[in-house]
Amino acid sequence: MTIYRYSEWDGSQEIPPLDPDQVLENLTDDLMNFGDLQHALRNLLQRGMRNPMGQRLQGLRDLLQQLRQQRRQMLDRYNLSSVFDDIKNRLNEIVQMERETIDRRLQEALQGERGQQPGEPQAGSPQQGGQDDGLSALDKALQEALETAQRAMEEAERSGLGQQDRGGSPQDRQSGRQRGGTQGEQSPGGAQQGKPGGTGDQANEFNRMLRQIAERKKQFLDNLPSDLAGAVRELQNYEFMDPEARAKFQELMEMLKKAMMDTFFKDLYNQIQGMTPEQLERIKQMVRDLNRMLQEKMAGGEPDFDQFMQQYGDLFGNNPPQSLDDLIRQMQAQIAQMQNLLDSMPADMRQQLQDLLADKIGDPELQQALNELAANLEYMFPMRDLRNQYPFRGDEELDLAEAMRLMERMQGIDELERQLERTQYGGDIEEIDEKKLAEILGEEAAETLRQLRQFLQILEDAGYIRRRGNTWELTPRGTRKIGQKALGEIYAQLKKDSFGKHAVRERGTGGERADETKRYEFGDPFHLDIERTLFNSYYREGGPSIPARLQPEDFEVYRTEQLTQTATVMMLDLSWSMALRGSFQAAKKVALALNNLIRSQFTRDSLYIIGFSAYARELKPEQLPYVRWDESVLGTNMHHALILAQSLLAKHKVGTRQIIMISDGEPTAHLEKGRSYFAYPPSPITIRETLKEVKRCTQKGIIINTFMLDRNYYLKEFVNQVAKINKGRVFYTTPDKLGQYILVDYVTSKRKRIGGGI
Repeated sequence: MTIYRYSEWDGSQEIPPLDPDQVLENLTDDLMNFGDLQHALRNLLQRGMRNPMGQRLQGLRDLLQQLRQQRRQMLDRYNLSSVFDDIKNRLNEIVQMERETIDRRLQEALQGERGQQPGEPQAGSPQQGGQDDGLSALDKALQEALETAQRAMEEAERSGLGQQDRGGSPQDRQSGRQRGGTQGEQSPGGAQQGKPGGTGDQANEFNRMLRQIAERKKQFLDNLPSDLAGAVRELQNYEFMDPEARAKFQELMEMLKKAMMDTFFKDLYNQIQGMTPEQLERIKQMVRDLNRMLQEKMAGGEPDFDQFMQQYGDLFGNNPPQSLDDLIRQMQAQIAQMQNLLDSMPADMRQQLQDLLADKIGDPELQQALNELAANLEYMFPMRDLRNQYPFRGDEELDLAEAMRLMERMQGIDELERQLERTQYGGDIEEIDEKKLAEILGEEAAETLRQLRQFLQILEDAGYIRRRGNTWELTPRGTRKIGQKALGEIYAQLKKDSFGKHAVRERGTGGERADETKRYEFGDPFHLDIERTLFNSYYREGGPSIPARLQPEDFEVYRTEQLTQTATVMMLDLSWSMALRGSFQAAKKVALALNNLIRSQFTRDSLYIIGFSAYARELKPEQLPYVRWDESVLGTNMHHALILAQSLLAKHKVGTRQIIMISDGEPTAHLEKGRSYFAYPPSPITIRETLKEVKRCTQKGIIINTFMLDRNYYLKEFVNQVAKINKGRVFYTTPDKLGQYILVDYVTSKRKRIGGGI
């Protein structure tokens, strides 16, 4: 037993593939309006469409709006000034941690000078442990103080702090050296000064030295520059007393160094860490060789990038550049990220952060080579398009690493925005970075892009379009599909003929079978209705009989439509007024529908298409979707169009011959000695010459049926004269309601409203 379960759509069900007929239908309006398939396809990709499930498939314009919305959300979310504040707070924390350690060491030194061991309780408090334990604690404190003092003295000598850091007069320093010089001598007790077993005087001397060093370090911290960059620069040569503060400062410096290295080569910093001097020299040589390649390229040469990658390819990670241009683009993007970060900060913070990051690579030669690289890149390819100043206005705080990732994301949004905008002006949809789109907007947006890319392939596979060179064109099948809705109503009163396929009101022979039936008459096609024939027999006999006794009058057959053959000239107004009044798209829809109807259902008919404005010219049916109004000339030359139509219909001697004219105005030009004469309002000569051709058509038995897309007084007067002379019909409509029009039949003087989709 088959069980069917129905559930609400939750997005997980399989979406049926796009229907090529729907895709073609969605681009038809633009094609009718502009006569440009490329433009129509471009607009369809921009606005999207609805899929067979009734869900709307987003277009490129929707993706562009989502990108811009995400940019606005980020600008409203983050506070870029917090990057500077984060570095400042971290530095303040490091300095405070160092100050607390210095204060603790000062307290220990003062206690030692008063003869109180570090950590010893004040007088009167309970004592714990014996004399040995106290000596051991003092020895450890002195040993730690001596090592700290030695490091501080060495650091002072290296940094050139001089009298400020070491303090005291030359005599004091000399006395200190003399005292220090005795530290290595043996004491009477056999123990070296500063080692366990030293005397109380020596312990006091060490405490005094520890206090002096701590006081000078504290003074050094008090005298740090007020600007962040200057403070960090001074602390780079400072010997921290607190190991944790030292580690945190080193972590801060590594963060700044990584930010600078990532400015040029992403992830290269991770490879530099822990490198031997030989490996670091290889990095510097790589940058120098890259500079030489850029200089060679600037001189018009062709650098050997393959050889460069063979030598240094391992330094570029798992996704190495494929060409020198690719590498240049990567470096430009990374440099622009840092520059955008600086440009987006307040001016005072921008300069301080820039100073803070300067010379943080840690190797003067490498720093110089990178500076030269940045100058070469800017000279070759100025980064104006990549530079951007983002007005962040949010509250969420960021550190430097998070800010750099944010700049990378903002740069990705900018690049995707440029790619999407280029598609609005003829850019290739294949140039949009699908991977980057998925990273920023999610997989759903990437799936939308993949479906939009399928539009052209779907239409091509269905045989509706084909590529010609770098452009696309409609196939005959596509042209027929666009004009699928027929205008069969215009044939309602075609005159009777013996051949062809147009239905007329009289029943006849030789056509398609109708649903109605009739009693058989001699000469009728024998399309027997068995059921009705047997019923007639039973009715005549008064009831069923077996076998049925049939008489000639019992036979009932299906009626058939009588058909006629027609030669048609379709006259399409191409004057600029059609576009000015918004009628051109509607006129093309009518023309395409008629073309489709005649060529698909009435294949024995002949169809000619004439476009007319200042002059008339014959158009091939396959040109119809691409027809545009004539922008550079003035005039509605029906006179010339009727002359050309008569010459085309003269080839047909039998059947119905008719002209279908689509226009929005009265004639404003006529042909005289081969030249077009324009006048507005229409001159009497133009009206007279045009009506002469109407009379000639009438004398030749040519019917003129007119679609009018306007209702002004002069137009109605002219059309009424045409109808009275020719006995044809007029269809009044408006551009937005072409499917509904009023049939004016001057023959029967009767109005009939026809509703339908033209």
